[in-house]
Amino acid sequence: MNYTLQKHLAYNLWANTNFAEALKHTEEELFDKEVASSFPSLQKTVCHMWDAESIWLSRINGVSPSVWPSQTFNGTRDQCLDGFLDISKNLSDFFVGKDNTFCAQTISFKTMHGDDASETIEGIIFHVVNHGSFHRGQLATMLRALGINQVPVSDLIRYLRQS
Repeated sequence: MNYTLQKHLAYNLWANTNFAEALKHTEEELFDKEVASSFPSLQKTVCHMWDAESIWLSRINGVSPSVWPSQTFNGTRDQCLDGFLDISKNLSDFFVGKDNTFCAQTISFKTMHGDDASETIEGIIFHVVNHGSFHRGQLATMLRALGINQVPVSDLIRYLRQS
């Protein structure tokens, strides 16, 4: 069992859950409101995070998607947040019982631009968690810009102290 990766993925799920729960309690029209950031709304940022986790899990499973999963998403705010949490949970669950040999494997895949690439599974998971932390920071800033000062907790040390 690779305890480090499982712990990081459990943290990622915990932090994503904290944000999803907070976003479910914001005014629905704020979810789509434009805010200056890498992605122009809370929804687009969440969809990007959902896309990334989905694409990396697909690649680990030998599939190289060529279309962003959210490209055809037309659901509600709650459906978006539920889908985002589902993929975070699936990613975390996938690694339960995976050993260091599995995690040290280098996998080959196609990028979204069709280029050949490869990376270790461990490197991918560290990237996914770091990527999520970056965008959760953006979500926090966007929430504050929208006048919401009760921003969810997502610090790793808070997770470690609670678990």
